[in-house]
Amino acid sequence: MSDASQTISLFELNNQVKTGIRELFPDTYWVIGEISEMNINQSGHCYLELVEKKSDSEQIIARAKATIWAFTFRMLRPYFESTTGQRLTMGLKIMVQVSIEFHEIYGYSLNIKDIEPNFTIGDLSRRKQEIIQRLQDEGVFHLNKEFELPLVLQRVAVISSETAAGYGDFVDQLSDNRFGYLFHIKLFQAYMQGEEAEQSIIQALEQIFETVDQFDVVIIIRGGGSQVDLDCFNSYWLCYHITQFPLPILTGIGHERDETIADLVAHTSLKTPTAVAEFIIDLVAEFDEYLNELNSQVMTIASEQLQTWKDESARLSRNIISLVKLRMSAENQRILTLGTLSQRSLKGFLKKNHQRLSTVRVRVKSHLHHYYYHGMQNLGLMQKSLILLIKGSLKDEKKRLAQFESTNLLLDPAYVLKRGYTLTFCNGILIKSSRQLETGDIIDNKWSDGKASSIINKIQLINRDD
Repeated sequence: MSDASQTISLFELNNQVKTGIRELFPDTYWVIGEISEMNINQSGHCYLELVEKKSDSEQIIARAKATIWAFTFRMLRPYFESTTGQRLTMGLKIMVQVSIEFHEIYGYSLNIKDIEPNFTIGDLSRRKQEIIQRLQDEGVFHLNKEFELPLVLQRVAVISSETAAGYGDFVDQLSDNRFGYLFHIKLFQAYMQGEEAEQSIIQALEQIFETVDQFDVVIIIRGGGSQVDLDCFNSYWLCYHITQFPLPILTGIGHERDETIADLVAHTSLKTPTAVAEFIIDLVAEFDEYLNELNSQVMTIASEQLQTWKDESARLSRNIISLVKLRMSAENQRILTLGTLSQRSLKGFLKKNHQRLSTVRVRVKSHLHHYYYHGMQNLGLMQKSLILLIKGSLKDEKKRLAQFESTNLLLDPAYVLKRGYTLTFCNGILIKSSRQLETGDIIDNKWSDGKASSIINKIQLINRDD
């Protein structure tokens, strides 16, 4: 049986433990741990739970409760966040100066007296580089950048908070653009800071994915804010979703210092929401200018071709009229010659045979009338034939002119492009043969509704004799 005389109360035992700990650990210690829990009560005291995990896994090998009293917390928190640019929150690894406390009721805990923000800066930088390296090792880091931006971005999906000033600035800038372009904007609301931001933005991306064919581009914007609110944009899973998304993603997060990982993996990163809006407007304006230039070139070529055809038609008309006049003149001369020959023959005949004059006179008159009638009739027929010939020639020329116009329309670059063909340029030169290209060249393919840039990785020549 135990000796009851050696029994002590729980309070006495805890008090002895408290005294022993105070004697064994009289000083303060710098301790490294990860914040697994954090709560701030109404009085301003901050209660944390610090843990240590195995270096190669998430297994916790040590745990301790810690307290930052309100007076100390009011100084340490702004000092830490202004130095690191990071909110003091769960998941951070910190280096803190602590004293070891033991309370008879609340047990063992650490009293945090100071914090070293430079340690956390280094740890955050390390974690950021680890996430970047992981995305690179998985081969997804540049996936979203490989999308070709549409020449005209008009259907815009926006991930932001509806009440964010940056969202309002973006919409105003896009809607009131100086060119009067029309844009279709749809907001997918999400938290843009805090613990719920990461999952909220991922859910917005998933909603857009369900109707992805309705949009040309996705914009993630948040407007101004402190650097400490950007932690969610360094999240592996958010950045992974950005790399996997089937549309180009533009960011305008509004930060002033280092780029987030979301900026690095997005197709295009701009500083502010208004900068994103200007970028989209400039793209449309550039394509508009290209169309105007192309239209001007087509009109010039068409005008020159039509003038050539008009000149040719006028020349042909003049030649036809000259031919008709010559033919009519020749026929008139022939008729006059026939009349003269008839008169001469008649006089000779009268001289030779005066006695048959009265008989022949009637016959001569009849023949003369017949010759004259048929001559005039032939002349009328010839005139009609010439008129029909002129009309037929003019009709043929009009048909030829229409064919020229139809051919010109078929040769119109805009029409050819609409049929699915493309124009390929390298350094501004139209490419007509693969032999004009070399590996590594950057080529521009132009369709009727857009253009695309590509890098030549491989050239395969086709032997047409095979």
